Amino acid sequence: MSVTPDNDNKFDGPMVFIIIGKAYEEAGSEGADIHVVLRAPDDDSAVREALNALAEEGFIEADLDQIGILEAPPEEEPHASAYKGALTGEVAIIRFG
Repeated sequence: MSVTPDNDNKFDGPMVFIIIGKAYEEAGSEGADIHVVLRAPDDDSAVREALNALAEEGFIEADLDQIGILEAPPEEEPHASAYKGALTGEVAIIRFG
């Protein structure tokens, strides 16, 4: 998979995104706060891949609030492991609560 940005933004490192939101396993449930960490060529692809991964894990709906690029590897878990996994093509879903 190519990770070259498809816009005019120049980014020297790998495009590892973090997406923050809430995901729901059942209609009407409170939902779980989530962070999704993945590698993608652009933010649209990152959102699509995150939603696909959430669906594969049994979530029926998600409210994605923020998206950003991790410019350096996180030092603390679970984000450090998620970042390493993203570099190898994995999509990490970190669930809180």
